[in-house]
Amino acid sequence: MTVRHLRLADDDGEKDMPDKPVSLLLVVLTALLLAMPASASQQPNIVFVLIDDLRYDALGAEGHPYVQTPAIDNIARDGIRFERFFVSNPICSPSRATILTGQYALTNGIVNNKDNSAESHTLQTFAIPIRAAGYRTAFFGKWHMGKDATPRPGWDHWIAMPGQGEHDDPILNFNGEERRVEGYMTDLLSRYVVEFIEQTDDRPFLVYLGHKSVHGPYIPADRHDDLYADREIARNPAYYDDLAGKPMLTPNINPELTSNMTADDFSPQAMNQLRMMNSVDEGMARIVEALKSKGELDNTVIVLTSDNGYSWGEHRRRGKRMPYEQSIRVPLYLSWPAGIEGGQNRSQLVLNTDIAPTLIELAGARQLPGNQGKSFVPLLEDPDAAGRDIIYLDYLEPRRDHYLWHGVRTERWKYVRYYEHEDMEELYDLRADPWELTNLVREPELQDTVEELRAELDRLAKAAGAD
Repeated sequence: MTVRHLRLADDDGEKDMPDKPVSLLLVVLTALLLAMPASASQQPNIVFVLIDDLRYDALGAEGHPYVQTPAIDNIARDGIRFERFFVSNPICSPSRATILTGQYALTNGIVNNKDNSAESHTLQTFAIPIRAAGYRTAFFGKWHMGKDATPRPGWDHWIAMPGQGEHDDPILNFNGEERRVEGYMTDLLSRYVVEFIEQTDDRPFLVYLGHKSVHGPYIPADRHDDLYADREIARNPAYYDDLAGKPMLTPNINPELTSNMTADDFSPQAMNQLRMMNSVDEGMARIVEALKSKGELDNTVIVLTSDNGYSWGEHRRRGKRMPYEQSIRVPLYLSWPAGIEGGQNRSQLVLNTDIAPTLIELAGARQLPGNQGKSFVPLLEDPDAAGRDIIYLDYLEPRRDHYLWHGVRTERWKYVRYYEHEDMEELYDLRADPWELTNLVREPELQDTVEELRAELDRLAKAAGAD
């Protein structure tokens, strides 16, 4: 099915239609309305769900052998699963700012996880033009660009946690008023979304749900404490990386390393992250049921993704912040029963800069000024539509155990260069070496490829805002 939507209004509330005689305009509009399903003739509702620190392979739809995520798996099954979706910067605040603005961190100014409260109040987010296009907008959960949980521009309804928030009996800001509530954070946020959906009026709505899960501290809901007790975290070849060719991960080059994990060290934390996903999934089931009960599911676009990935001991490291696939690659599912056929996969490269322009286009709103993303609405319509040929990646938060880096990824190659040590480069052939074990940057026969990727990195870094 072709994606069908009408652009109804621009930022000023004026109809975005050519200046034509009224009779001809009515004929054209009538023809358009007759050519599409009734539910798709309206601006779709949008429910955007952002899970924190979720690896791309920690869901049933990604082939995980035992994790229980049936509601999320259904979103993938009933919609489109994007196989190669990446974050441009693999830590919380920069990734979230990029998702909201469609701009790289160097452009929007949120380059680290420090207190960016004041700056985040000035961000031009996708909520602003979507609200101007007639939507009722609501934010729930983790903003995480500073400790300030007060409402940001563009949102009619606001329930947010200060900073990282708490899992149990959290403090939340309800439209400018902070109070402590009883319950498990994931369950509370899902409940508030359901209540918002149940109270919707005739306007289309935009929901942004930013979960704290599966971020640390790794505390599952009590009812999930014993899940998977007889299971183990599977090993992949990256767990056994000897770090040859990765000087930034070796103590002789990076003596401040604070973690040199093995799979056994990290398994308890990884298991609790999987357990935490059960609460997220149960909440998704309740949200979908609420949409069904209101008769809104068919004309609701549901988008589910994560702010960054997470290493469970691959390359002897824990967490994110690294240029490897475990950090930068995350799941992305999009369903819209009235607008797209389900059961589809897309293998094109897509970046988190592309979320904002896509949601804005689907809402029929005016694109944000300074947008650096690329709407992937064409990929919803055509499985053979062009994606990105190359994506730009960076990490810009100084820490004693992490050097700053930037790089590029194509369908085949990944090239990484470190700011403080530009002579220390990495190149991986992802077709032959998907676990990124063999650094090929000094191979004589690949020097033309290295030079091309260096030039592409310089070009894209400049476009992203680097000096």
